[in-house]
Parts: sequence; C-alpha cells; structure tokens
Amino acid sequence: MRHLLVIDEDTKFRGMLVDYLSQHAFRVTGARDYDQAELILAKEQIDLTLVDLNLRQEDGLSVVRKLFGKSAIIIMSEDRLDEADKVAGLELGASDYIAKNCGPRELVARVRAALRTRPMLERRDIRCYSFDAWVLNVKLRQLTYDGKIKVKLTVREFNLLLAFVMAPRQVLSREQLLSASRVHTEAVFDRCIDVLVLRLRRKLELAPSDPKFIRTERGVGYTLDADVALEGRGA
Repeated sequence: MRHLLVIDEDTKFRGMLVDYLSQHAFRVTGARDYDQAELILAKEQIDLTLVDLNLRQEDGLSVVRKLFGKSAIIIMSEDRLDEADKVAGLELGASDYIAKNCGPRELVARVRAALRTRPMLERRDIRCYSFDAWVLNVKLRQLTYDGKIKVKLTVREFNLLLAFVMAPRQVLSREQLLSASRVHTEAVFDRCIDVLVLRLRRKLELAPSDPKFIRTERGVGYTLDADVALEGRGA
C-alpha cells in the first residue's frame, strides 16, 4: 500500500484529506508543519507528499526544497495559482501543482498519476542502482565499474549521482541538484553544480567533453540519459 503524507496546518482540511484518501487504498498520515513531517519521514517510507504552499511557520516552497528526493510531491494552494509560483514549485521538484478546492476525484487521479512516476520498490529497500556497466551501492556508498573497478566519490559527488539515478531521463534543475548535493547545512552555490557535474563526468564518461550519460539541458539543468535498474535487499 502506498503511503501518503499530508502537510497542512488547517486541522479540518488535513483531516478531510486523510480520511478521503484513506478510502482509496492509500495509507495516509497527516502533519501540521515540516518539523512534524520530518519526524514521520525519519521513521516511515513516504511515497508522495501533499504540501500546502501557505504554511505560516515556513513557506511551502522551502518545504518542497527539503522534500526533494524523499518522496514525490504535490503542491496545494488556495490562492497562489499564478504561473510564476507554479513554475517555481515544479522546478524545485514537485510532480504537480493543484488548487486546494479541486474536486476529490481529480485529486485522487493526480495522486495516482504522480505515483506512477515512482518505482514500486520502496527506496529504503533499494541497495543498488545500476546503469550501463556502472553500479552505485547505496548501503556501502560505493561506485563500481564492470563489477570490479571501484571509483572513489566525494560526499557531494555521491549525493549528486544518487539524485540522477533516482530520476533517470528526467531533467533536474540546478535548484534540485543544489538541494541534493548539499552536505548537511553546508551551503552550495549555483556555480558549484557545474563543477560537480564536470567532476562526475570525468569519473563516469570515456569522453567527458562529449558525455554519454550526464547531458546538459541548456538553460534548465542536467539529465541522466540512461536506463537505471534497481536491486532490493531481497533481489
């Protein structure tokens, strides 16, 4: 059963969503803010998070930035429905952006559509991501080529490659990659992403100047142009 998280400080609205979505074969947990959601995320595997954009304690876009890579994300908003907000939310990694007053049947359809983009195997059970002759072992934090050549990665390089293999053939914006490659609370600047990508290319590519895997999407970001296979603990 897929696990959904609803972040909304409106107790009545949050409860209504939890109750309704629970009737459609979802396990649903509610949280009033990101602090409470973080405690849930630390203990539970969340497949999709619905987050209200108008949280009083913290702007919803900041919450979306923190959620990137932890679950699929749908932004809900009552009044911030202009194009600029939608573009900002989607570029930060949200799968969808909807009005809070959308119909319940439409909401369920959008949740199911967002979930279809995520692997059915839970991320906490994934041990390895593989593409071409490369294998990234998440548990060991190790990258190998052809099953025998170990390639050393810095923490930032590992985090960056993990972001790519978790979203193959999807364009990841610099903002998303900034969030993914950050080490704890250490700041990472926009220009650092280009340097990190170059370093990663030098380790992955036969010809870094003509990359086969990590391709530049001009004016947008980067994409991993490869099919990625997942290996779970029980595989």
